[in-house]
Amino acid sequence: MNYSDIIDRIKLPFRKEKELFSALYQILGFYPHNIELYKQALLHKSVGKRNEKGRPQNNERLEFLGDAILDAVVGHIVYSHFEGKREGFLTNTRSKLVSRATLGKLSQEMGIPQLIMSAGHSTSHNSYMNGNAFEALVGAIYLDRGYDACMRFMEKRILSQLINLDKVAYKEVNFKSKLLEWSQKNRVKMELRELSQTKDDQTGSPVFTTQVFIEGIEGCKGTGFSKKESHQQASKETLQRLRREPQFIDAIFAAKANRTKMEEEPVMAAPDIDKLQEENERFIIEQEKPVESVAVPQRQTALDDEFTLDDITAAPREKTREEIIAEAEAAAFAEA
Repeated sequence: MNYSDIIDRIKLPFRKEKELFSALYQILGFYPHNIELYKQALLHKSVGKRNEKGRPQNNERLEFLGDAILDAVVGHIVYSHFEGKREGFLTNTRSKLVSRATLGKLSQEMGIPQLIMSAGHSTSHNSYMNGNAFEALVGAIYLDRGYDACMRFMEKRILSQLINLDKVAYKEVNFKSKLLEWSQKNRVKMELRELSQTKDDQTGSPVFTTQVFIEGIEGCKGTGFSKKESHQQASKETLQRLRREPQFIDAIFAAKANRTKMEEEPVMAAPDIDKLQEENERFIIEQEKPVESVAVPQRQTALDDEFTLDDITAAPREKTREEIIAEAEAAAFAEA
């Protein structure tokens, strides 16, 4: 090996580091003080690098720190920008800005994926890895330059150039919340079932699969590099299906009708009204039935006439011996 080869090998690391300094300046808007922090922020665990003590060297610890700093910085910005807004609005807006999808998109727009060191696989499609690297870079900025530098980075580099804060705040992107709102309004039962958790073939990152069920009817599935992402994807696809497939809605409401019918089915038979009425009438004193009218002599039907003794007759009595002899004598003289 000649002298010029030795010089070239010495210059090579410096040349690569100079390229990294330049690339980071384009991304961050300033030159790093401690370049090692940023190198670690861009080192994915798939590389399997270890330090002298055998401990893994990757960006996971910086990602953890950056996640916390990002929540604080974005929360501070949102709080200051939207004066008078309620806590729910502020929380929702911050969640959109620090979501995996948003950070992955920002990372891609800024050219971060091209700097990530992984196990030789392309990272351009992996929003999970890219979002993690973005958070790790924020952690590196915090350790390198402090909280104020993180605030300036988000305000001047991100919000002033890449994100319209007002548009993000007032744009609804929470598909899970929308699907839940639709379900509650229509009084149907909705659930999200986590079907599986696997690993990405290229990066080894966890991949979650979730499916929506409405009234037990299968909705759409969603996958993502986090449970939240898979929930959003499944909810989004299901909402689109509800709009495009009337028969899907019909099946849901048919299932709802069957469920509510079973829930409202009585636990015992209703009492027999006729039998209750019979029992009730046992406590009622029966009135005498009116006597049917019959044909009677004219004298007996003159109810409207004045009361007289003509209708009253005494019971016949036995005749005395003297009366019988007298009647016989009178009959004998009459025949003579």
